Amino acid sequence: MPTPPTSTPLSDQEAAAFADQFSSIVANVDQFIRGKDAVVRLALTSLLAEGHLLLEDVPGLGKTSLARALASSLGLTGSRIQFTPDLLPSDVTGVTVYHQNSGEFEFHPGPIFANVVLADEINRASPKTQSALLEVMAERTVTVDGVSRPVDRPFLVIATQNPIDMDGTFPLPEAQLDRFLMRISVGYPDRVAEESILRNDHQGQLLTDLAPVATPETVKELIAAARRVHVSESVISYIVAVTEATRTAAGIRLGASPRGGLGLLAAARVMAAASGRNYVLPDDVASLIEPVLIHRLVLAPEALAEGSSAHEVLRRAISAVPIPQG
Repeated sequence: MPTPPTSTPLSDQEAAAFADQFSSIVANVDQFIRGKDAVVRLALTSLLAEGHLLLEDVPGLGKTSLARALASSLGLTGSRIQFTPDLLPSDVTGVTVYHQNSGEFEFHPGPIFANVVLADEINRASPKTQSALLEVMAERTVTVDGVSRPVDRPFLVIATQNPIDMDGTFPLPEAQLDRFLMRISVGYPDRVAEESILRNDHQGQLLTDLAPVATPETVKELIAAARRVHVSESVISYIVAVTEATRTAAGIRLGASPRGGLGLLAAARVMAAASGRNYVLPDDVASLIEPVLIHRLVLAPEALAEGSSAHEVLRRAISAVPIPQG
């Protein structure tokens, strides 16, 4: 869960510097993820809020490129895990090997030991393998053979899944979904962006040519700065009211957990700092409600029978929650 903020508030100058750095990173990623500025900003917000991101969309829309471009722009290490039905937990976390010559056990870390981990088609792996991510996503540690090892910070899991082709897939359980800060869709690019993609493809630009515009230390400083953004009591009450509404509204069998509220708070802090402010507005929270809470809801049977979508049910649930003024 996100670390509580420090006592020193963020100054106006620090907030302005945060916004400049945030925009610089987004612009760098936008070189390869054309026409998806909002998606890139949400992905970077997830990282700086120390959350994880679930991208649910059809193949070929740049989900893998987004993860690689984000890691490259920040100077972070990245890894890719292709989730398949025969993938084992040890293929994710690593394995301890006994060396007969030395008589000692040596741990060989798996691909989970990276700053940005792309879990491609996560719902194609068995529930046993999916569960290998539960500990590291929540606690930033990996336990193998009774020994817990921390992963490097910052740490972000970007998981992808295809919502259309469900053959041979295993739906993510609620405990797994709740560990993702956001679930978003990339969507198809508009005509102008797609033409730009084709032109750049002919020019031979490669993702490996993308130069970093930040360092891991810079990312850590941005994460620490976001925690110092001020949040008023009225905004905190608004977040609690929103999460409570998802637990009592008609059509919802299971609402957002306290982890959802904490995630909404952390993401709103980053959103405020990215806008050059050292305080959170209710609008920051309102703009993040759907990507942060939508995947945490389990619809009631009557809502499913009516054909209602999770987006429709969530919007009805929060429509009665008054937004703080002033």
